[in-house]
Amino acid sequence: MSATAGGPEGTATESAGSRLGLKPGMVVQELGWDEDVDDGLRIQIENTIEADMVDGDYGNVVDSVLLWWRDDDGDLVDALVDSLTDLVGGGVIWLLTPKVGRSGSVDPAEIAEAAPIAGLATTSTAAVSQDWTAMRLVAPKTPH
Repeated sequence: MSATAGGPEGTATESAGSRLGLKPGMVVQELGWDEDVDDGLRIQIENTIEADMVDGDYGNVVDSVLLWWRDDDGDLVDALVDSLTDLVGGGVIWLLTPKVGRSGSVDPAEIAEAAPIAGLATTSTAAVSQDWTAMRLVAPKTPH
């Protein structure tokens, strides 16, 4: 498997970063990192944004949050609320969970229950890696 980016291939080999809607110059905050994350996916994302991802201590606004989450990581609502701390208005949280059948996989019902409590709506999922699934979460637009 190659981690190179920018080849002439079509959308079948589009980088995971592009599938997540990321673009060069975006600031992406990574939360929930552990040794089991997909390093190839992380490299694709950093290649797409042309920068390193920032961590939870960044202290400034970010365009998107990448939250790695496993079944035994604790309270998903709390983690989602924390993910909103630095997120710019209109920004996206990508919740990355192990695929069904993999160690640490998260019941989709848990995500469906936790997202609205945290003030988020699930909008789509993306195939990003052999072992991880990405779910796109956004704050619903409120009339102001």
